[in-house]
Amino acid sequence: MRATLDQIGSIARRSIVRTLRQPGALAPTIIFPLMLFAVYSAGAETAEKLPGFPDVDYTEFAFAVPFMHVALFATGIAGTDMARDIESGFLQRLALTPIGGVSLLIGQVAGAAVMGLIAASAYVVTGLIVGVDVAAGIGGWVILIALSVCISFAFAGLGLAIAVHAGNAEAVQGAFPLLFATFFLSSFALPRPLIEVDWFRAVATANPVSYLLEGERSLIIVGWDAPALALGFGLSALIAGLALMISARLLRTRLVRT
Repeated sequence: MRATLDQIGSIARRSIVRTLRQPGALAPTIIFPLMLFAVYSAGAETAEKLPGFPDVDYTEFAFAVPFMHVALFATGIAGTDMARDIESGFLQRLALTPIGGVSLLIGQVAGAAVMGLIAASAYVVTGLIVGVDVAAGIGGWVILIALSVCISFAFAGLGLAIAVHAGNAEAVQGAFPLLFATFFLSSFALPRPLIEVDWFRAVATANPVSYLLEGERSLIIVGWDAPALALGFGLSALIAGLALMISARLLRTRLVRT
């Protein structure tokens, strides 16, 4: 156990340092979601008048959107870093060491998780500045950040699976639009019961992204909604577990011991 933790720690430190040394990747992760948040908030205020819409400003309803966006960026950051390690031969050099595949994968997503923490903290500061009132109070802000980091960790695992399977950064970047589409086919713009188009509502109901968003949104507009939070954290853990399991199986053909 001690050896495993040491291995995870070594890879995690490398991943975190590498991520923090890429301000060109960190800045868009923070700025772009905030720009979209401003557009959503300004362009959809009429949604507040719909019967059944929560009794909050649309700004507060849309405030969960940036926290979900950062998870999508985590996919690209973790996946691209892993793909570069494969392309550069670093992964093959690791095969000469006793490091385990699971330790490598868990450590590899640390940079994306820290990026998620930094971005979520920036969003909280922005929310306080624009006057967002989180119904769950001070503790709600903390859980909002924690859930955002968990979702970022889960989506970073998806990025690893894509990278290990494809072995190149272009495949990871090519998958980003598909993941982005899952965001728009969710309940990001309206509560699911208010989506009038039947097929769209059905897709949003089947889309896990809706429940991740609703877990974050519940802290803002409802308060302490245990079922919504359980779904949010539970789905994050499920996605992370499945992604790491798939990545570990694929890694067996990449991390060949000699």
